[in-house]
Amino acid sequence: MNAVQIRSAEQALSFGTWLIVCGAMLYSVLTVTPLMRAHTPDAWDWTAPILPIVVDAAVVIVVRLDSVLARLGGEGGRWPVVLRWMTGIMTLALNTADSALKKDLVGVAVHSVAPLLLIVTAETGLAYRRAITAAVTALEERERAERRRREQEARQRAEEAEEAARQRADEEARRIREQREFDAKLAREHREHEAALAREQAEREERKEQAERERIASAERAEREARERDEHEREQQRLMRERREREAAQRAEHERREAIEKEAREQRERVQRAERERAALLAAGPAQKQQEKDLALRTVAAAFAAGLPVRQAAELCGWSTGWVTGRYQELRDTHPAQALEGASR
Repeated sequence: MNAVQIRSAEQALSFGTWLIVCGAMLYSVLTVTPLMRAHTPDAWDWTAPILPIVVDAAVVIVVRLDSVLARLGGEGGRWPVVLRWMTGIMTLALNTADSALKKDLVGVAVHSVAPLLLIVTAETGLAYRRAITAAVTALEERERAERRRREQEARQRAEEAEEAARQRADEEARRIREQREFDAKLAREHREHEAALAREQAEREERKEQAERERIASAERAEREARERDEHEREQQRLMRERREREAAQRAEHERREAIEKEAREQRERVQRAERERAALLAAGPAQKQQEKDLALRTVAAAFAAGLPVRQAAELCGWSTGWVTGRYQELRDTHPAQALEGASR
């Protein structure tokens, strides 16, 4: 297997690993955010996505640094292992917590797929990278040994040719040195070119991933802000509508009470005036002469209301009993309740 095939395999491994990591991160954010929102005060609902994003950021750091260390053939010690497993367990716990609290075993199994796949992929990718690095190192060692062997054989041939023909051996040796230097130069340039290509590819991938993460974060932030703004506006409108309704109801109730009180006062005043007028008319005593018709009508009405007999009403107004009887009959027709009250008296 040549360097191109090895690089292709590493790129496939890196692409697949990051694809799984990004998918698991997105699924984790979508799954854990409702759980955090349900266990967060209403005023702090907007902080619900922070915890899954922080945990997933730790996963990204672990995967990225493990790939770099594996590429360099180094070991990070026990703390990277602790961080890798801790983030994996946290992701698994956060994704399955909601279903576990609901005792939904199927939900636990379904939501554990992405975290478990992420954990196993991180461990497997690290093992693959270490194996590829070891294989590449072994391949380079074999190539160097083969070159040393060829060089040793060339030196032996040169020594044998020197014994046969020193002059031709000198020329052959010079040619071999020049060829070796040219080969070394080509190999060095080839390695530098491959390293430059690998760096450029890594930088492009990293820029692409960074741009994608920023785009996703910006979209989520814009959506969250719009949703919060809409909720705030709806709440303000609801409060204003309720306040206007309460104020209108209070004004209507106040106006109704004032109208009732006003009407009651006016009714009391009318009743009091009628009582005073009736009392004044009745207290005047028998008329010395026939009263004016308007005054006589008021006197008869007061006598009717007081339940006085026709004769006494005739004495009070100075009119005939026949005329008073007619007025009494008119009053009985228009005020039957008052007529019944007078009859009972």
